[in-house]
Amino acid sequence: MIQITLPDNSRREFPGPVSVAEVAQSIGPGLAKMTVAGKIDGKLVDASDVIDRDARLQIITPKDDEGLEIIRHSTAHLVGHAVKQLYPTAKMVIGPVIDEGFYYDISFERPFTPEDMAAIEARMRELIAQDYDVIKKMTPRAEVIEVFKSRGEDYKLRLVEDMPDEQAMGLYYHQEYVDMCRGPHVPNTRFLKVFKLTKLAGAYWRGDAKNEQLQRIYGTAWADKKQLDQYIQRIEEAEKRDHRKLGKELDLFHIDEVAPGVVFWHPKGWAVWQQVEQYMRGIYRDTGYWEVKGPQILDKSLWEKTGHWQNYRDNMFTTESEKREYALKPMNCPGHVLIFKSDLRSYRDLPLRYGEFGQCHRNEPSGALHGIMRVRGFTQDDGHIFCTEDQILDECIAYTAQLQKVYADFGFTDILYKVATRPENRVGSDELWDKAEHAVMESLRRSGVDFVISPGDGAFYGPKIEYTLRDAIGRHWQCGTMQVDFNTAERLGGEYVTESSGRAHPVMLHRAIVGSLERFIGMLIEHHSGAMPAWLAPVQVAVLNISEGQADYAAQVAKTLQNQGLRVQLDLHNEKITYKIRKHSLQKLPYILVVGDKEKEAGAVAVRARGNQDLGAMSLESFTQRLVQDVADKR
Repeated sequence: MIQITLPDNSRREFPGPVSVAEVAQSIGPGLAKMTVAGKIDGKLVDASDVIDRDARLQIITPKDDEGLEIIRHSTAHLVGHAVKQLYPTAKMVIGPVIDEGFYYDISFERPFTPEDMAAIEARMRELIAQDYDVIKKMTPRAEVIEVFKSRGEDYKLRLVEDMPDEQAMGLYYHQEYVDMCRGPHVPNTRFLKVFKLTKLAGAYWRGDAKNEQLQRIYGTAWADKKQLDQYIQRIEEAEKRDHRKLGKELDLFHIDEVAPGVVFWHPKGWAVWQQVEQYMRGIYRDTGYWEVKGPQILDKSLWEKTGHWQNYRDNMFTTESEKREYALKPMNCPGHVLIFKSDLRSYRDLPLRYGEFGQCHRNEPSGALHGIMRVRGFTQDDGHIFCTEDQILDECIAYTAQLQKVYADFGFTDILYKVATRPENRVGSDELWDKAEHAVMESLRRSGVDFVISPGDGAFYGPKIEYTLRDAIGRHWQCGTMQVDFNTAERLGGEYVTESSGRAHPVMLHRAIVGSLERFIGMLIEHHSGAMPAWLAPVQVAVLNISEGQADYAAQVAKTLQNQGLRVQLDLHNEKITYKIRKHSLQKLPYILVVGDKEKEAGAVAVRARGNQDLGAMSLESFTQRLVQDVADKR
C-alpha cells in the first residue's frame, strides 16, 4: 500500500503506484478538473507523474502561484505550436516564464509583423479550442537528439549539448509539435484560454550581442479574464509612465548612440539628480557617515585580489598604460577598504561609516540596456560600514530605519523585505555564516517587519537583506541592500587594533539605499508619472504674464521666489495666456502663477496648482510660504 498525506494532514491509501491526477480524482471530480500539477515532498511534478512511495502531496491548481507559472510556461509552448504551423521554417529557441508572463525566442528569415502576431494569437486560440492533452515523455538523450535533428531544430540541439550530464530529458508533445523542458506543464490546453500576446522585440542568442539576432514574442497568461483585464490596465498605465517617454516629453535626459548605456542629463533632469544627491548627502551627514571619493581607474592587481578579475572580467571596461593593465571600477568597495587601511585604526574608531556617490562602469550587453534603468555608466549612493562582529546587529537595525525614512520621503511606503542566505559556493566558515545570518534576520525582527527567506541567494561572501519597493501601480522594484561581508577587508589587508592590543579584520557591511541614481530617478519618474513632488520637481513654479504690461512685475515675482532658493521658470513670451498655461501644465509643474494688471496692482499672484486646480489670488508672501512649506514637508 502507498500512503499519500495531503496538506491538511489527512491520508489516502492506494494499492500501488498512483499518478497525481488519480489522487486528485479520488478526492473529487471538481478538483481533478482543476489539477494543473502536483508537489510531491515539496517538488513540483506533472499531473501525470506517478507516486510509487509514501509521500506528502499538494495538488496545484490555477489559484496557486506555481499553477499560474505553469500555465504561462505551457502557453509559451503553445506559441511554438502555432508558430511552427504557420511558419514551418522558423526555428524555436527558448520560451521561459518571466514576471507576469512569458516569451519565446525564435529564429526566422524575416521580421515578424503585428499582422503575424495577430495570426499567431488566432491560431493559438484555434488550438486551445481543440482541447487536446499535453503529453509528457521522458526520452533518452540519443533519441532527443534524433527528434530535433529530424525537425531541423538547430537551437534545441545546442541546448542539448549544454546539458552533457542529462541522460534522459522531458519532451512535451502538443499534438505534432514537440518541445524540450524540465516541466511541469499543464495536462490539457483548456487551462490556457486566458492569454494575450503583448509585443515583439529583438534578442540575441544567449543574450550576447556578438551572436545572431533572434525575434522575441512576449505574452501573458492568467487564471481568469478579470486578472488579464487588470494586467492589461496596468500595462497601459505603465506605458503612460514609461520614463523614456516622459524623459523626452519633460526634457530631462536622452541616450545617444555615441555613448550607448550612458546618460546625457539635460538641465531639468540634472536638477532632479541634484535634489536626490543632496538629500542623500544630508542622510550621510545626519547618520554618522563620512563622505569619501575613490579613483575611477584601479590597477588589475587589486581586482585580482578581490576576485573580480577572475569572476567578473567580461563585465569590466579595461585599459592599458605603460604596460600596466587597469579597469574602470564596476563597484566602490575595494576603494573603501584602501581608504580604511590607509591609517592605523582602533576598535574605538568602529563602527566607521563611509559613503560615496561613486561612478561605476559595467560592460552590460547592449541588448540588456533599458533607458536609464539599465546602463553601463552609473552612480551609486554606495556606503560601507567597518565594524566588529558585535556591532553588526545594531548597524543593520539602524540602517533599516534610515532606509524606511528615505523611501517614505521619496513617496514609497510599501517595502518588501527578503533575506538571502548562504549559497552553495561561498567563502568563510559556517560559524561566521551562522552569526551573519542571525544578525540580519534578528535586525528585521527587531525592526518590526515581516520578511521572507530566499535560500541560497546570498553573495559568495555573506548573506544580504534585499529591500523591494512597490510603486503606485503595484510593480516591484528591488532597490536597497545590506550585505554582511567577513572576507573582503581581510583579502585586502584591512585591520584594526583590538581592545587587547591585538590585530583583527573588521566586518564590512555593504549598503546602498537608492542604489544606482540613474535607475532610482527612472523609478521616481514612473512612480510619480513625471509629476514630481514639489521638493523634487525640476521647476517648482512658473511665472506667466498676461501681457507686456506685467513683464517687469512677473520678473520681480520670479526673482523674489528665486531668492528663497526655489526653482522658477519665467515665461514672458508674447503668447495667449491660455496657451502658456497649457504648455506649462503639460510639464507637470507643481504650481503656475499668472499675473495680470489686477495682480500687479495688488502685489498678488493668481495661483494654479497641478491637476488644473485654481487656487485663486493670494499675496506673494502667502504663496511663497505655501511652497516653502511643501518643500520642507516633502509633500
